[in-house]
Amino acid sequence: MKALIMQLRLSARVLAAAGALALATTLSSCGFDLATDRVYTPGAGVNDRDADVDVLGAVVVSGQEGSGTFIASFANNDQEQQATVTSIAGTGADSDVKASDFTTITVPAGGLVNLADEGGVVLTGDQVASGGFLELSIGFGDGSSVEVDVPVYPPCHEYEGLDESGDGSSATEDCTVETPDSSSSAE
Repeated sequence: MKALIMQLRLSARVLAAAGALALATTLSSCGFDLATDRVYTPGAGVNDRDADVDVLGAVVVSGQEGSGTFIASFANNDQEQQATVTSIAGTGADSDVKASDFTTITVPAGGLVNLADEGGVVLTGDQVASGGFLELSIGFGDGSSVEVDVPVYPPCHEYEGLDESGDGSSATEDCTVETPDSSSSAE
């Protein structure tokens, strides 16, 4: 009988140790700064949250090579003072991308300005063409700036009518989506 009790005690100790080990393993797999805890907005445009003004959903819509329209939303994180966007231009030594007729954009305190509603900012330069990226520097009234790699899309589908740089058409882009040939998949 004594041998049986000793085995039970030993089993209870082993079981408790195994449970503690399982609990420690589970808790150690939890960490900080998990990907699921970070801000992520899936979408075609790019976001930059490094300044007091967030640049959200930034894209360039271009229906013809050499010009396009910069579209983004600017969100002011300062709840008490307005902010301004003072410049948008290409970066790099060989960049000729410039904002034509740019006027300062005022973002109200705690507010948001959506350039799609305002007509966007027309960009010109040899590097502006759909299918690529533009390295842009966005300057703010407080002297800070951010650099973003902005995708360039044709004025198709959700971007139709947003290119103010030309006639807004997609004459150089084929916006039709081909349907798959169902006869070739039946083989």
